Amino acid sequence: MKLSVISVGKIKGPQAELCAEYAKRLTGGLTIRELATQTQKAENAAILAAIPAKAIVVVLDERGKDLSSRELAAKMSAWQDQGAPELVFIIGGADGVTDEVRTRAAFTLGLGRKTWPHMLARVMLIEQLYRAQQINNGHPYHRD
Repeated sequence: MKLSVISVGKIKGPQAELCAEYAKRLTGGLTIRELATQTQKAENAAILAAIPAKAIVVVLDERGKDLSSRELAAKMSAWQDQGAPELVFIIGGADGVTDEVRTRAAFTLGLGRKTWPHMLARVMLIEQLYRAQQINNGHPYHRD
């Protein structure tokens, strides 16, 4: 299953290096699409336009469900077993995403109850994608 991240805003420096490191570790790779920062309406239109038609969409949102790493791995495995061609994770801009984007999502994922800047949310997400893949492959990277 192909993995993608669509994110509003461009990151650089150490955060970009961490994202690249974890993305490189993912078997099958990871596509990251950075969208320009605009108004919330324009950002969300760009997000919706960037989502492939048959992809399963996961929106990151502070109101989303906070899953353990093992729970995320199980959810990703279930989507793969359902034959999903692509799993797309959405990270909105400073104002988040609109209800229209939330409606397109199959799942809303939280990274805890705190609000995180997009650059850190992206690093944490990509590391968790790598961790989930390692859990599903039976690799000892994850320790309970």
